[in-house]
Amino acid sequence: MSVHVRRAAPEDVPALLGLVRALAAYERAPDAVEADAAALDRALFGATAHAHALVAERHGRVVGMAIWFLSFSTWTGRPGLYLEDLFVEPEARGLGLGRALFAALAREAVARGCARMDWAVLDWNRPAMDFYERLGAAPKAEWQGWRLEGAALRACAADGGAAA
Repeated sequence: MSVHVRRAAPEDVPALLGLVRALAAYERAPDAVEADAAALDRALFGATAHAHALVAERHGRVVGMAIWFLSFSTWTGRPGLYLEDLFVEPEARGLGLGRALFAALAREAVARGCARMDWAVLDWNRPAMDFYERLGAAPKAEWQGWRLEGAALRACAADGGAAA
């Protein structure tokens, strides 16, 4: 079987966008993807790129991805690698592509001097949790994920720093 993990290139954007949409459908939010190819291309390959991607290929076709960015820990004084999305097409699962993507991410984190890798997983996604546990990862139950978005984000930005 021919499988390969590599850094994504601009010509991979259509495949990456397809995988993002497939991930959204898997996560029960098929209409949540707002990104289009141009936005993804800017985010990954533009002059002010904010994210990076790896792709997993099988027989020369992109069937998996990992999209990530650097975070920072003031406690360690070092960067961290934050995995935004990991997805392998259902028909390509069980072939070691997810593990290969994680190994490539870990190598990237080590090469960049990262103190850790972080990501989130939906509380119902037991297959993903089992996979992460097999890799040696553990949930951080003491920390809750919080988000400011949409109208609340715009309202906060317009606040001007007034005390709450």
